[in-house]
Amino acid sequence: MSDASVRVRIKRQESPQIAPRWEEFDVPRQPMMNVITLLLEIQKRPKTAAGEPTSPVAWDSHCLEEVCGACTMVINGKVRQACSALVHKLTEPITIQPMTKFPLVRDLVVDRSRMFEDLKRIRGWVPIQGTYDLGPGPRMSPVDQEKAYDLSRCMTCGCCLEVCPQINARSEFIGPAAISQARLFNAHPTGQSNAAERLEALMGPGGISDCGNAQNCVRACPKDIPLTTSIGEMGRQVTVHALKTLLTGK
Repeated sequence: MSDASVRVRIKRQESPQIAPRWEEFDVPRQPMMNVITLLLEIQKRPKTAAGEPTSPVAWDSHCLEEVCGACTMVINGKVRQACSALVHKLTEPITIQPMTKFPLVRDLVVDRSRMFEDLKRIRGWVPIQGTYDLGPGPRMSPVDQEKAYDLSRCMTCGCCLEVCPQINARSEFIGPAAISQARLFNAHPTGQSNAAERLEALMGPGGISDCGNAQNCVRACPKDIPLTTSIGEMGRQVTVHALKTLLTGK
């Protein structure tokens, strides 16, 4: 390792059935390079630091602007997006490994489909009827718009699930991201029509009562979404809904 190169340690695994291994690479240093740049350089010349040929590293990436969440991985022990991880701000050697709370596909690629299934559980969308022009939607106050904007920045990257101790192979916990999205759509004037269904989903197995209040999620979120505030608010809504259902039978 020298100042002219960056030493990178990457956890490799061809498939879930094959044991993982670590490989080290020396990548020519470039100004303002990020972790995606490192991976691209390794892809061009897939040789280990010992000079042994190896296969190119597999990873996901798309927008490269920390918007899609596809390049989320664990870098130097912290879950984050590779596109916004600048090499000159990282301690070397740089260690890169896949997220651990999602099924591994290969190398740094994991299957995050459970997050999208969780959005289906809480009906994380605003329903519309037909494809014709419905005209302008209901008005929202600037204060409500500002609150909704904070919640709408979720990119289902998986950081909050990666650091949540309640997420594991034996848990059905839906996780903070979906709970926060339920809050977002319950606050929308049109989305409120499905509010009861979202609350019922959060009252079911793996729902909001499985939160252990570790509060790791709000610290790990790269978009600074107030996840613990969302969990608290949805806990209140679920309680009110449960009492109303108990007393009225509706």
